Amino acid sequence: MTDKPSLNTGGNLVQGLAAVALFVVLAIVFLGASFPEPAGFPDGTNVVGSIGYSMFNITGMENTVPGEGMVVALEVMGLVLVGALAGAILLARREADGRSLTALVTDGGRTRKETETEEGEQ
Repeated sequence: MTDKPSLNTGGNLVQGLAAVALFVVLAIVFLGASFPEPAGFPDGTNVVGSIGYSMFNITGMENTVPGEGMVVALEVMGLVLVGALAGAILLARREADGRSLTALVTDGGRTRKETETEEGEQ
């Protein structure tokens, strides 16, 4: 005979209530905040061209806006994406025998042969 599962609220009730309270406070703050009208660029402004001109330090072009801040954001996004791609490749890489690559091991610095020998003995 199987028993019905029971809800264990022993240790997580306080953390759950704190999370709900934080959500309520943040919702009140964001819903009650007043934001100014969004400021855009003038009509006919070449924003993408401005970023390109800023990257290559070209000045004197028509219908451009200062794009140095946008170049910094573009470069930061590029670095984050390259880091994510490198991490994905590291996680997806396989060893020659078909096993997953162990990038982070917690075996105390033992060699692979020592680890395989111990696993075989158990």
